[in-house]
Amino acid sequence: MPPRPDLAPEPALCRALAADLGAAGFFSEALRAAWGETADTATARGLRSPALRALGERTDALAVLGRLFVLGMPQPGAAVGEALPRTGVDGLGRLGLAAVDEETVTPQAIIRPQSFTDDRGSGQWWIASDLDEAALGGALPDDHVLGVGGASLTLAGLQLPTPVARGLDIGAGCGIQSLRARRDVAAVVATDVSDRALGFTQLNALLNGVDGIEVRRGSLFEPVGGERFDRIVSNPPFVITPRVKGVPAYEYRDGGLQGDDLVAAVVSGVGAHLAPGGVAQLLGNWEDRGARSGLDRVRQWVAASDIPLDAWIVERERLDPLSYAELWIRDGGTLPGSPEFAQLIDAWLEDFAARGVTGIGFGYVLLRRPAAGAPTLARYERVPQSLDPGTALGAHYADALAAHDRLAALDDAGLAASVLVVGADVTEARHHLPGIESPSVIELRQGGGFARTVPADPGLAALVGASDGDLPVGALIDAIASLLEVDPAELRAELLPAVRELLFTGFLRFG
Repeated sequence: MPPRPDLAPEPALCRALAADLGAAGFFSEALRAAWGETADTATARGLRSPALRALGERTDALAVLGRLFVLGMPQPGAAVGEALPRTGVDGLGRLGLAAVDEETVTPQAIIRPQSFTDDRGSGQWWIASDLDEAALGGALPDDHVLGVGGASLTLAGLQLPTPVARGLDIGAGCGIQSLRARRDVAAVVATDVSDRALGFTQLNALLNGVDGIEVRRGSLFEPVGGERFDRIVSNPPFVITPRVKGVPAYEYRDGGLQGDDLVAAVVSGVGAHLAPGGVAQLLGNWEDRGARSGLDRVRQWVAASDIPLDAWIVERERLDPLSYAELWIRDGGTLPGSPEFAQLIDAWLEDFAARGVTGIGFGYVLLRRPAAGAPTLARYERVPQSLDPGTALGAHYADALAAHDRLAALDDAGLAASVLVVGADVTEARHHLPGIESPSVIELRQGGGFARTVPADPGLAALVGASDGDLPVGALIDAIASLLEVDPAELRAELLPAVRELLFTGFLRFG
């Protein structure tokens, strides 16, 4: 394949391209309607033929741009010129998005519309990135810039929806996290080791009319030495890759360090760049080594920070070494069954064995520099239940932090004096053995947030059911103790810690 042209995100051309894309109706829903739900799903998996069959011989602007930018296929120059009258085929070439000859426009990048929804409403971006495996017809180049994938959508949905002044996006890639951050952050610095990634970040900001994003080249915190931020977000190159000859190292996912050392470096170093009250959010992998769990090792990284930090770590998934190796070798475009695939598997497993790795965890990291005083939050948990695709947890995170801060200032007497309401998404399930009147199991279930299920005894279930914003917690406990014929003081000692947990997790809210 000939070398890719350099990106040249000229503001005027980016505005022209945005106008052309909008005029062509180049949006997610329109494309889905053009080629159907099945083809849309297949396209997300790198399969182009269903969409091509659905488009047939169509030559309208949406069909031409869908083939060119979504499927990554060359198109006739005349058709592209008609679809992009303001930009023109020469404009695409000047931007570095296509190679142009007398008759054909060959894409050098993909542009995909990306719908999103957060607490402020819904919207859509156009996201440009490098050609994928389907368009390339083989393995990715080492300096590939990834588009919007599952991990990047997850992190975008985790970002806190609270306004702050200054943010940092470490390892910006195509710039999706910077775009999301700018919805709540006044100014963002985006860093990456890849000039091409920073070019895509600039181009995508211009294409979507988003200002306030400054790009800087460098690794981790090097470009921002001595600076502090109110919000730091990172989808770092956290994939654990053997550092041996013959194993590809992709810039978008491999940080160049051994094992999970890169995530450890971000966790232990981010505190120095957080302003008081500032929050960092990132995704990461961590290794279980021998009898020591990955979550315990993350706790050690947090303790190594020069700045004491609040920490909320959620492990969402855990894979054995073989499954992890297979996942990321396939991600790079190497097919199972090939000699190369088997060789890479051996390299991965030997690397894990050298460190005594028994499993690899994936999850969400939230770190906060206390505005004043010592840290009060140290929560390391496994939350493996599945969530609906596209679930945005940012508002849930913000509510949980606010509840934690309020609880940290309340002793048990203060909590007992508080009036609470049950979350609108909370339901109760009771399981009875046949012929037995009393339930053997009571569960509280959460429709939002992490969709948790919490076992409850009759006292806790009664307290949650009675939390309607009328009576304080203490009065409710006394009434329940009378009904259950138990000691009120003992019931209070049993239920108040559970109430604190339910407030943090969103089952209960302060009235």
